[in-house]
Amino acid sequence: MDLLRSVKDRTDETEFYTPLPDGYTLGSTKYVVVFGTVISGLGKGIFSSSLAKLLKDKHLRISPIKLEGYLNIDSGTLNPFRHGEVFVLDDGMETDMDLGTYERMLDQDLTRQNFATSGQIYSTVLAKERAGTYLGRDVQMIPHVTGEVKLRLRELAVRSRADVVFIEVGGTVGDIENAFYIEAMRELSYEEGEGSVVFVALTYVLTPSALGEQKSKAAQLGIKRLMEFGIHPHILACRAEQPVLEKVRQKLAVYTNVPMRRVFSMHDLPSIYLLPSIMREEGLDSELVQLLNLGGRVNSAHELRAASEWHRFSSRIGHASQEVSIGITGKYTALRDSYASIIKALEHAGVANDAKVNVEWIDTTDIHDGNVVKALETVDGIIVPGGFGTRGSEGKISCIGHARRNKLPYLGICLGFQMAVVEYARHMANLEGANSSEMDPDCKHPVIDILPEQKKIEGLGGNMRLGGQDVTLTPGTLAAELFPGADQVRMRFRHRYEVDPRYLDPLTQAGLIFSGCHPHHPIMQILELPREVHPFFIGVQFHPELTSRPLRPSPLFVGLVKAALERKSKAGKEEAGMQGMHGIKAKQEG
Repeated sequence: MDLLRSVKDRTDETEFYTPLPDGYTLGSTKYVVVFGTVISGLGKGIFSSSLAKLLKDKHLRISPIKLEGYLNIDSGTLNPFRHGEVFVLDDGMETDMDLGTYERMLDQDLTRQNFATSGQIYSTVLAKERAGTYLGRDVQMIPHVTGEVKLRLRELAVRSRADVVFIEVGGTVGDIENAFYIEAMRELSYEEGEGSVVFVALTYVLTPSALGEQKSKAAQLGIKRLMEFGIHPHILACRAEQPVLEKVRQKLAVYTNVPMRRVFSMHDLPSIYLLPSIMREEGLDSELVQLLNLGGRVNSAHELRAASEWHRFSSRIGHASQEVSIGITGKYTALRDSYASIIKALEHAGVANDAKVNVEWIDTTDIHDGNVVKALETVDGIIVPGGFGTRGSEGKISCIGHARRNKLPYLGICLGFQMAVVEYARHMANLEGANSSEMDPDCKHPVIDILPEQKKIEGLGGNMRLGGQDVTLTPGTLAAELFPGADQVRMRFRHRYEVDPRYLDPLTQAGLIFSGCHPHHPIMQILELPREVHPFFIGVQFHPELTSRPLRPSPLFVGLVKAALERKSKAGKEEAGMQGMHGIKAKQEG
């Protein structure tokens, strides 16, 4: 067939352009494509990753990919206020936060092949044009740009040996920058053949407060726009605050020719981790297996074990026997998505400790030594997360000093590690004027700095250290206790500045312990205080939240929540004791 010709075989007499990677056979890999309609930010990644998890439970090999419409090459330069957190993969790729959702739900590490932007696609097409790859053809959106998108998907399928590739198209179908992605998905379905591609439309069912009832018209119009592109959905996922009424689902089913059993109510839940079980109960995974003809690849015994394990985790959500408050002290607190992975890591740790973790958001921009006690009076522990720039840094130092002096459980992440070094240098090591050269390039004691030696060691130049690195643990420390049996742990980094080795002696002589470091060079990566000085005070240069998983929570977050619970319990007993003493005294006086 002409359709199966690769670019190498193509002649000027054919308009078919279907570049295929070596070893790929059309129709061998199945695809699930998730689109968004009405508005963005409804949870395409949550829906897609939950459905993908159900197929992985059946022992199918899954590989997700996020297709972003923006022209950035990656997410590294995006402002957290506009786009949420930047999620860093083990190979150093800076991606959209949805990749974190996939990693957590699927419990698997992803790579740069699982993330594509328009900027990447266009750059590759233009590079091929310059190299003469298109044999003198005029390069166009169709077939060359759409062909590059399809090639990316098929290369991912080959490299990951996936049974099913889940494709999430960012934004909504109304976004002009997504038009070529949508066209590529239509072409993919045509080329792969019947039973190879399933389309999912995630839409929004409005409930106007003035009317007090669910309205489906906006959802209908959004899906109509998708159908105008030649995409006819097989499954509808309906986002809403409350369960979508049957009559609303019936309207959508009639309008789209999607059977009622595939019109799914994706209403608000206490936790996203409850969604896979609801999908399984509704039979959505079985519908997908039938649509993609995957019945012969399913391992029922594996599915039973995986479902049971997940149920043990998810059934504990919302049924904790105790509560604890953790303060997140940062400068992006106005947008919760800026700390999405930290929120999830706390949820994982809460389940592990049979506790509900209440997050208190504390903007450090206006915090100082004079008001820090008031700002932290209601929390049982704090996290100082990562960040860049000077705003809020002195407020973070005030929070760290308060936590250190008052034995408030503390976890510093990246910048939180660096600011803990600065705080300790100023107040315990007698290094007046200590700071990070990021905050004050002319400071007297740059205990945190970009070092020429480290630039040579890491080959970083002015760029950040990104991705997975090994961390060597010091035996007998809190860090080693949190990772029992491990001499090294692999963690993900995203930073430029390090502890200046010139200040290691004064810091350690003042009592600070560096309990984790680079395996071969004097680069400090974990700090802590002795247990006899503080019950839980630890800072890490890496981002442990990026590798926390529901069934394998980060030990650092588990340790923080446990320490916070112990502090709260101790405070409660002391308060009860004081009340008892007051009662005895009152009786004696009476």
